[in-house]
Amino acid sequence: MRIGIVVDSTCDLPESYFKQHRIRIMPISIRLGDDLLVDERNAAAARHFYAEQISSKGVSAESIPFSAEQIQSVFLQRLVIDYDLVFCVTVSSKHSPIFENATKAAFGILKRYREVRAAADVPGPFSMRVIDSKTLFAGTAVLVAEAAQMIEKGANPNEIRLKIDEMVPNICGYMVPADLAYVRDRGFKKGVRKSWADSMRGMALTFGSALSMHPVIKVHGGEENPATVNRSYEKSVRKMLEHVAERIRAGDLISSSVCLSYAGDTARVQWMPGYTELEAAAREHGVALHLATMSATGAVNVGPGCLFVAYAGKLIPL
Repeated sequence: MRIGIVVDSTCDLPESYFKQHRIRIMPISIRLGDDLLVDERNAAAARHFYAEQISSKGVSAESIPFSAEQIQSVFLQRLVIDYDLVFCVTVSSKHSPIFENATKAAFGILKRYREVRAAADVPGPFSMRVIDSKTLFAGTAVLVAEAAQMIEKGANPNEIRLKIDEMVPNICGYMVPADLAYVRDRGFKKGVRKSWADSMRGMALTFGSALSMHPVIKVHGGEENPATVNRSYEKSVRKMLEHVAERIRAGDLISSSVCLSYAGDTARVQWMPGYTELEAAAREHGVALHLATMSATGAVNVGPGCLFVAYAGKLIPL
């Protein structure tokens, strides 16, 4: 059986990883003043965004996810021909309508795929499974990396489904925003569902004027809450990365990888406090580390310089 994966562009994996595993990306458009950026994990576009756009236009940016009709078109154009089963993994439905739109699209896809496959002389049925990751960014990446690895090893669809179902409630994500003032100024968007920016802004306001404080934000079970707070960005990053290294060494992971994303030049991450220890722990225990540039869609909500790390496994307080 030919098994494929589709994700939205907030899934933070390296561009090379998407190409290697033929993972299809559903772009998200971002309106930045008079500019319209199509966020489709393009490295050159990401560099331009971080260098020229986020600082001046990110606070007021508006994201435009794929509609149900656009998702249906993506599947019917190629995916129902290229694959017999597709796992469609989306960012948390709490913060985006993408899961809802993909679920609606699935009804039309499953009604129309037969005529498309017949025209292309592709026999047999097609099926798809739409999955709400209930997490964000590098957290979604952990699920997708696991599924991609299982597909590469020849796992059957039921094994993949069961593994994803096991992992979803156990995705542990942590992030350190570099600039709470940016998050505070990002503000609320009226008339739309609660966004990641809303949650982050609430946390920024909770810390009041103490913007020199840098919280580590826990993302787990569809909720985001401060896990701990330190007086510098560096201290919070060290605490976060060393905590994940400890989880690896303690055998608390049920995922074969740890994913990280950074809102900026990822070359900086290897010099951050705690990264060397995380890298050593992963190497010693055969855990893959995937470091990616954070999507423009994610970065406009959490600000430049934000570092996010995620794994699937036991949740232990920092």
